[in-house]
Amino acid sequence: MSLLMTLSYQQFLKTFPDVLIPQLPENLQGIQVRQPFRWIIQFHYGEPRLHYELSRPRYRPGLELAFHCEAKDKELNRYLLNGFRRNLFEIKEMLGEHVEAEMWDRGWTKIYEVYREDKLTSDYQHAVGARMAEIIVCLHPIYVELRGQIARIYR
Repeated sequence: MSLLMTLSYQQFLKTFPDVLIPQLPENLQGIQVRQPFRWIIQFHYGEPRLHYELSRPRYRPGLELAFHCEAKDKELNRYLLNGFRRNLFEIKEMLGEHVEAEMWDRGWTKIYEVYREDKLTSDYQHAVGARMAEIIVCLHPIYVELRGQIARIYR
């Protein structure tokens, strides 16, 4: 059965958690969802400022699938970015060469890719959900390890 129903961008975001979460392994399905603005949806494991995000990039077509480090502590954001960069070879081996890790706005950092643009159909939504699940499965163990290192350093 083909799922070719066309969605508005708002419908796409609103129903995206129902598509993404079942595609995650059971141990990662406890992810929390928030939509702080109409144009993005975020997923996190208890720290909303350190979150996975789906949004439209400003200056290119497609959808940005990302892990954003938007803590108020800029050093924490930088520490996480540097940790992801140390693993970037392995991340790119698993996810592909389009994944980038960079400084961003306001001392924030992100690990992301821009996913190809297409019509906002249910099929496309499922493909985006599958890709976001792959990103979470790849990045989350690295994030957990980095968070553990930080906890040990700042006891």
